[in-house]
Amino acid sequence: MITIALSKGRIFEETVPLLAAAGIVPSEDPERSRKLILSTNRADVRLVIVRASDVPTYVQHGAADLGVAGYDVLLEHGGAGLYQPLDLEIARCRLMVAVPRGFDYHDAVKQGARLRVATKYVESAREHFARKGVHVDLIKLYGSMELAPLVGLADAIVDLVSSGGTLAANDLVAVEHVLDVSSRLVVNQAALKLKCAGLQAILDAFAGARGPAA
Repeated sequence: MITIALSKGRIFEETVPLLAAAGIVPSEDPERSRKLILSTNRADVRLVIVRASDVPTYVQHGAADLGVAGYDVLLEHGGAGLYQPLDLEIARCRLMVAVPRGFDYHDAVKQGARLRVATKYVESAREHFARKGVHVDLIKLYGSMELAPLVGLADAIVDLVSSGGTLAANDLVAVEHVLDVSSRLVVNQAALKLKCAGLQAILDAFAGARGPAA
């Protein structure tokens, strides 16, 4: 049995064509099903539906043989014990610094002020500001990041931006690029040895069907 860890939403939707290229069709739509383990048209392949941030952990500890995780998640996780053979070039977005409209971010940074930054991506934010030589107090949040500057919890946020609609709706503007994000295939290293033939066929199919290069 080969177990693939996926998260609901955009990553799952954009992974479906890659699964199809490998001859794998989920039995159910996870958005409509309460099941956390989904069978497929192949008796030797199943899907487990987990939180996006948990995909690397399931794969690292062998509860899943492979999975699809965002680069942002992998940076926070550290990627220990994971083989990352493919950037699937799906679920693309950007990790950005954003501030309330009217806040002079560049001037604040230039003056060497200590900024309060709210983010779920603490490691990526810490590395980004360290490279710039900017002193920051990082506040870890798990959701509703845009609220933090609006209620005075933080001066800025570091968060994923796709269309920018949520920022605009909350009168925030993106002011600095941190990194580009796409989803990657991660594989348990032990499984790659023990289930080499089955996993390699899936890797090859994914490599042939992944999205166009940027």
